[in-house]
Amino acid sequence: MKARLFIFLLGLSLSLSSLAASPFDSSLPQDTGSKYGKDSVTCVQNLSLYHEFYKQWRQSGYQNNSINDAMGPWLWVFENCPRSTENIYIDGANMLSFRAQNAAPEKKKGLVDTLMMVFDQRLKYFPDKYGTTESQRGEILARKAFALYQVEPGSYQKVNALLKEAISIDKEESMGATMVIYFRTLARMVREGQADTATLVNAYDKLSGYVSNRLDTYQSQGNARKVSEYNNIKNAIESNFQPFANCKDLVNIYQKKYNATPEDPTLLKKIISTLENKQCFNNNLYFDANQSLYKVQPDPQTAFLLGKLLIQQNKNDEAMTYLQKAIAVQDTDDLVDVYMLMAQTYQGMKNYAKARDMARQALKVNPHYGMAYVLIGDMYAASAPDCGTNDLTKKVAYWAAVDKYLEAKRVEPDLADLVSRRVSVYKQQFPSTEQLFFYNMKPGEKYKVGCWINEETTVRAYK
Repeated sequence: MKARLFIFLLGLSLSLSSLAASPFDSSLPQDTGSKYGKDSVTCVQNLSLYHEFYKQWRQSGYQNNSINDAMGPWLWVFENCPRSTENIYIDGANMLSFRAQNAAPEKKKGLVDTLMMVFDQRLKYFPDKYGTTESQRGEILARKAFALYQVEPGSYQKVNALLKEAISIDKEESMGATMVIYFRTLARMVREGQADTATLVNAYDKLSGYVSNRLDTYQSQGNARKVSEYNNIKNAIESNFQPFANCKDLVNIYQKKYNATPEDPTLLKKIISTLENKQCFNNNLYFDANQSLYKVQPDPQTAFLLGKLLIQQNKNDEAMTYLQKAIAVQDTDDLVDVYMLMAQTYQGMKNYAKARDMARQALKVNPHYGMAYVLIGDMYAASAPDCGTNDLTKKVAYWAAVDKYLEAKRVEPDLADLVSRRVSVYKQQFPSTEQLFFYNMKPGEKYKVGCWINEETTVRAYK
């Protein structure tokens, strides 16, 4: 028995040695429908033989010549018992990739063709994940593309087509490398005039959505490793998209999508996030998308943004409508920002009383927000000349202004430099000692400033 087996293996080795050292010209596997084919004994023997040599090659760090001994029995198994085990396709792809990368040009094409056939046959015989009915078609197509990209980078168009198909199957379950290499090859095609920018934008739209969904999932699970991985994927896609991310093209492409479905919240969020990422704010689409999103999914943050955008358009009355709705925000810092934006807007409209009301609301939320006092002080100083009828009363509001600046420094010491500059300027506007004497007033006395200010302060002279 041992002698017969030795003679069989020796004959097999001699008959396949030339195949193992040169490009394959193999026909498709001869499928009989059974796991081990027509000759189950020989199939098992060759499985064991190729696997032993393959293991030696792998353990050597893919350095020794055991791959030459593995190729012959592997090819026999591939051709005669293709259903025996999925490992013949995994191991075969590794060996053929290695051979193709190190082959002479005249032999490379045959090796690459056979490598592609290995993946095709894996799709045919093992379309589902081991022991399940869950399809692995998308993953196999992706791995086929990776192998081709590795051994033949110039075939990037074929690689792109394979990855596009893989993504159409697996969608957001696609491997990160699938999405990154697909987008990278597509960007290359756009650079070389083989695809248009709209195709790239649509791909970016889809892939960034998939990545965002996965990030949301992993963040909610607290999976830091996966969050880091998908942030890297996101950054890789962004870096390839950056050279093509010009605002004019983005607006033109997304405007068509918006016009078709202006009430689709998923699309609206995508338009907004894409334009924000590329800082494309100065266009009607950005405003329209936010306004449409507020209509279908009203929330205080969007109302706040719309208020800011309307203020930039000098539509203050309409802006205030949205800012009033933004007061419902839950975050205290955001709420302070809302009140302060309202205060600044009223200030610009010279409605100082309303502006002060909003600044005081901000201080109720955060008593240590010194800039609210600064804003009130600025309005007191600005209105001083209009709040008096003589040389004295046209200056008394500066006392009240300085009071507010000093209060700002008290509650927020970091504002000391800003406050000092203002105090220095407005102290020079205080009445002189002679003026105080003329109006029968003394420094240190209490004085109530009238006009809209209507606050008590302390008499002081300019020194």
